[in-house]
Amino acid sequence: MGRIGPPIGGDTQPERVLTSDRCLVTRELEKPAQETKQMTAGVTSPAGAASREPLEWHSLPWENIQRNVRRLQARIVKATQEGRWGKVKALQRLLTRSFSGRALAVRRVTENQGKNTPGVDGEIWNTPAWKMKAVEQLRQRGYQPQPLRRVYIPKSNGKRRPLGIPTMKDRAMQALYLLALDPVAETLADPNSYGFRKGRCPADAIAQCFNVLSRRSAPEWVLEGDICSCFDRISHAWLLAHIPLERVMLHKWLKAGYMEQGTFHPTEEGTPQGGIISPVLANMALDGLEQRLRECLPRRWKGHPVKVNLVRYADDFIITAWSREFLEDQVKPVVEQFLAERGLELSAEKTVITHISEGFDFLGQNVRKYAGKLLIKPSQKSIQALREKVRYLVRTNRQSPAIRLVQQLNPVLRGWAEYHRHVVSKAVFNAADTFIFQILWQWAQRRHPNKSKGWVKKKYFCTHQGRQWVFFGKGESSKSKEGTAYLCTIGCTPIRRHVKVRGQANPYDLAWELYFEERLGDQMKQRLAGQRRVLHLWQEQGGTCPVCGQQITEETHWHAHHIIRRTEGGSDQAGNQVLLHPDCHRRVHCLGIFVGKPRLAWQGV
Repeated sequence: MGRIGPPIGGDTQPERVLTSDRCLVTRELEKPAQETKQMTAGVTSPAGAASREPLEWHSLPWENIQRNVRRLQARIVKATQEGRWGKVKALQRLLTRSFSGRALAVRRVTENQGKNTPGVDGEIWNTPAWKMKAVEQLRQRGYQPQPLRRVYIPKSNGKRRPLGIPTMKDRAMQALYLLALDPVAETLADPNSYGFRKGRCPADAIAQCFNVLSRRSAPEWVLEGDICSCFDRISHAWLLAHIPLERVMLHKWLKAGYMEQGTFHPTEEGTPQGGIISPVLANMALDGLEQRLRECLPRRWKGHPVKVNLVRYADDFIITAWSREFLEDQVKPVVEQFLAERGLELSAEKTVITHISEGFDFLGQNVRKYAGKLLIKPSQKSIQALREKVRYLVRTNRQSPAIRLVQQLNPVLRGWAEYHRHVVSKAVFNAADTFIFQILWQWAQRRHPNKSKGWVKKKYFCTHQGRQWVFFGKGESSKSKEGTAYLCTIGCTPIRRHVKVRGQANPYDLAWELYFEERLGDQMKQRLAGQRRVLHLWQEQGGTCPVCGQQITEETHWHAHHIIRRTEGGSDQAGNQVLLHPDCHRRVHCLGIFVGKPRLAWQGV
């Protein structure tokens, strides 16, 4: 893969970017817009004025901010497609120094799952005043990242994976530059790369495996590749020479080092796992492998088509071919040379060559041909991991009420079933239900050793929605059905084939905008099928938040907001609820904004 961006022998002069009224990237980007009196058709401003200091963050016009960043990213994509790297650099600089970019970066790091995890400075941004102060202080001049805080998480093989946790300011700065780098990465990415990419998921990689291996004339040999310590060993020199990002800023992040038990350790190679921008850097380092295979390998070998196909998810990948010899003698050396240029190497322990009749595990699934028919099922390792998780939750809740056990089990079971619902999983789901029932029956009998089996069944199991022996629990303060939680049944999860994303689809390209909106609608309908109320509200709102006008997805999460508060007599019915982004929900309560049903606005009410 050649260099991404301008030539190495000196930075090119950035092209002058002419702004206009349509692009909205002129001076208004550098100033927070004034609070609007009416945000959307279904939102009205409060009658009383609010204090500016603590409420300034909630008063930002997020719809305009999102639109400004989106338009700049679309222009970066177009410039990248045209190969105008000077203009790409100028647009990236404009985005990373805009108020809209800084505000969106701070919002991202204060709303994700790690928002309450501090870095070495122990600082978190959990108030509107802190967030607004962070937006103003997020400047490039004088910026120097702090070392990362080193922590370890256990791996399935018993080893520990190191993670580096940046400070909140460093996370926000990385998120800011990611807004400018990700459009370039998506434009240049390999068609069959699916890991850590917007609009792509493991199900897409599994679907591509099926497309490649399911036919009778499909290749029969598979190279299962795994890169040894990919994040920890990527060459800093390669990243600085090939990643189209401000080199000074990238150099500071790569050389920031980390703190472990009060001792500073410098970093001479690798990009830390835990940084917001690290997955994109790793992906860009591995992009180009598909093209390298096409350029270096012959189309026919010993009179047969080679049938080489690559499917990659982050640092895990498979390569198919016609014969084992071709994989060993031709494909593997090309891959090793490609990785060596980036300071990487294949893991001798995990890189193996397998015949499709023996099968292989990839992303938690087992891919194997039975008598010439390809079947993809949940792997035994994934099934065993679910069983161990269920055992652990049941064991740690021996004295807990049944409703608490149900509340802890349901997210695990739903998530596991949702992940495997796109493959041949029906028999596996039913077997899992049987195992879970046996574990819960033992749990119930152990709690009441002097009671009969009929008494235990009546207390913990019932008939629900036509299904018998459903484990349930009631709240301590409520005897009504609303205070009852039922254990989800994995076997009731419908099996639906996943429609693979198109290889050239780019979520930042305006030409693909409608395509991704349609895919999001289909995916949300499937994933919310068991949550009728949430699905009804999501469809009623057109999949958007009535406060900021942006899409509501699983990544953004959502809160159910009561139009009329329950303390004021409002009900829990769907007619009194709307879905809002978590930060938009806090904004509504902080400013006292009234949010109505979208349909009322359409009717002019």
